[in-house]
Amino acid sequence: MRITPLRMVVFYSIMGILFLYLAVVTKGETIWQFHTILFMLIATFDFGVAIRAYLLHGKIKEMKKQK
Repeated sequence: MRITPLRMVVFYSIMGILFLYLAVVTKGETIWQFHTILFMLIATFDFGVAIRAYLLHGKIKEMKKQK
């Protein structure tokens, strides 16, 4: 099974949603707790990787179309 950019988009999007959910669940009276901020940072990085993989998929598709 090959790892394609679209599979990476799905995987990292699901991971981002999971960490975002964990950040919402672990917040107490305030969001300025270590665990909440850590989960939000991880979710941000996951969504960033998903966006970059989606853009990579578009570039690969465009390159294949030109051939």
